[in-house]
Amino acid sequence: MGVYSIENELFRVYLTYAVLVGLKMFLLAFYTSFVRISQKVFANREDYGYTYPEEKFKERQARADASKEKVERIRRCHLNDLENIPVFLIIGLLYLAINPPAHIAIWHYRVFVASRFFHMVAYLTPLPQPSRALSFVVGTGVTISMGVQILQSVAQF
Repeated sequence: MGVYSIENELFRVYLTYAVLVGLKMFLLAFYTSFVRISQKVFANREDYGYTYPEEKFKERQARADASKEKVERIRRCHLNDLENIPVFLIIGLLYLAINPPAHIAIWHYRVFVASRFFHMVAYLTPLPQPSRALSFVVGTGVTISMGVQILQSVAQF
């Protein structure tokens, strides 16, 4: 049985958490689009023209400015995921190669995923700081912890 085999319990755990954060990123992308369309806050001038005649562009844009903050908040949350989740996915996958104790690896994955979901809730609600910052630090700490353990294992050879 290989490290990256579906028969490996730890690899199945990694796959589960990787899919959860991957789907979360997709859902945020769709939610951003939904809010943009429902509140008529578009990213590009031509998008206004698709729904409304060009002469109404300025009128619609002025009304959209009030709704823009919600769209921007969702977009920034999604961008934060794009900065953090791919790094976790790569390092988390490489982490399996050093054959870490199962309970430690599982907790690394759980804590990272929980921190990203909490970060999303803290960002979109919005909860007062330092809630969002702490969730970011916890998730980053998990990724760094796995990375350091990988480097330590490599250095031993």
